[in-house]
Amino acid sequence: MTTKKRPTSAFQQSAWHPNWIVILSSLWLATLGNTPLWLQVNKLPEVNGVRGMAFAVGFGVMIIAATTAILSFFNWRSLLKPVVTVFFLSAASGAYFMMSYGIVIDSTMITNVVQTDTKEALDLMNWRMLISLLLLGILPCWVLWKTPVRSLRWSQQAGSNLIALVASLIVIVAVLLAIFQDYSSIMRNHTQLRYLVNPLNSFYAIGVVAAKPFQRDNQTLLPIGRDAQVAQLKPLEKPPLLLLVLGETARMGNFGVNGYERATTPELAKESIISLKGVMSCGTSTATSVPCMFSHAGKEAFESRTNNYESLIDVLNHAGLAVLWIDNQSGCKGVCERVPQALTKDLKHPTLCKNGECFDEIMLVDLDQRIQALPAERRAKGVVVIMHQMGSHGPAYYKRVPDTFKKFQPECKSNALQDCSREQVVNSFDNTIVYTDYFLSQAIQWLKKSEATSAPALLYVSDHGESLGENNLYLHGLPYRVAPDVQKRVPWISWFSPRFERQSGLLSTCLKNKSETALTHDNYFHSVLGLMNVSTEVYQEKLDVHADCRSKS
Repeated sequence: MTTKKRPTSAFQQSAWHPNWIVILSSLWLATLGNTPLWLQVNKLPEVNGVRGMAFAVGFGVMIIAATTAILSFFNWRSLLKPVVTVFFLSAASGAYFMMSYGIVIDSTMITNVVQTDTKEALDLMNWRMLISLLLLGILPCWVLWKTPVRSLRWSQQAGSNLIALVASLIVIVAVLLAIFQDYSSIMRNHTQLRYLVNPLNSFYAIGVVAAKPFQRDNQTLLPIGRDAQVAQLKPLEKPPLLLLVLGETARMGNFGVNGYERATTPELAKESIISLKGVMSCGTSTATSVPCMFSHAGKEAFESRTNNYESLIDVLNHAGLAVLWIDNQSGCKGVCERVPQALTKDLKHPTLCKNGECFDEIMLVDLDQRIQALPAERRAKGVVVIMHQMGSHGPAYYKRVPDTFKKFQPECKSNALQDCSREQVVNSFDNTIVYTDYFLSQAIQWLKKSEATSAPALLYVSDHGESLGENNLYLHGLPYRVAPDVQKRVPWISWFSPRFERQSGLLSTCLKNKSETALTHDNYFHSVLGLMNVSTEVYQEKLDVHADCRSKS
């Protein structure tokens, strides 16, 4: 008696083996999904001739094999298509931003994405992005979901996945051995390539961010500067009033007072300011730089910390000073949570606010009343007001400037900077500096009016810089070690009233001699404490840029 074989269904006959879905998806991701990577590889001087071609092909095969190996863990009937869909959409969005702005996706960029508010996200949306997502993401997803996949028994699928994993690892090792000399040399000299492997770079970055809670205790905030004290005012002295303006995305080199060929800072040029030109930021994004520059630890210790600490704002508060944070941005990144705050995003003003965003001048409106609302006993010791600018936040630079300050034309009126000429992009960015110049001059005028009752001063420092199309790079956020100087070199501008200089003993001529001195955001914490004459164990005189410019009398 013979046993009849169970007939195979027409669906099973026409369906694809799941491993073919994985391999073809990996091929798509490694080729079209990695267009920014291959464009960058093509520019490398090392990649020419037969040997260079061998490296490029080998590198591509390694990416295909690595993607296949990862997808083999998810190659199960209920998981495969949803997971591949995530890969396609992640690759499409990553490819768009990397091609359009020259950025890379690393842990810092993922942190920026998490902390981006709706207003900032909308600034990035445009038709070019939607078309890119459609072609590189939605189209392959549609093909994927229309393709029938063969259903295998659990044991068959497990065995198939294991074979795919082992084969992928063998291919990676074999190719790496074949091109190792060129691979190690190119990856060492062009470290940015590792951040362009799409979308594996994004998933790795997400993993790094997700692992931070296990590497650092984010639940506990360790105190610092609880011993902080303000020096007693002498007879006839007035309490200091320090305005800290936290700039946003301002490039040091685009300020006229720093030697820029354009007159972007005509108002500051009229004031007795001191500009330090050799200052490097702590990071290349707000999410990194702001907490770092307000930290006592310095860049290296801040990045490797296992605990979070209170900030400069807390130390000023511990010293008994009246502290107020005014924010016209997306928040203070945790550094101001324990002092009074004023947020502008919900304010209504007929000329300074529109479409849920305000121009920086709004922070000067009703400022006297805001300060008077602070405790009188604290105001008697001194006042510190921090203003967090919208400044030069991109890519929609044109939105940050009132029409009357759009000095340089034509400007880029698109958030897709790559669609504008370099001249238009620079014009629109320079207009934001013109407006920042006006805002700072208005702040100085307000401070001058306060001199009868206080000793006023201003310190303006930006959080990071910006790329404006140099080498096809736009915006900011590149990993610090590969980021160009324009993303790291920031303006540091001071203005001191005569009364403040007398009371603090500051010698402006001494400070002006430091205009080219190499400094960093590490100096900020200690320099602010020095300006307010705060003594505490966390203060380091050697990092206070003003320390050796005070008279000893």
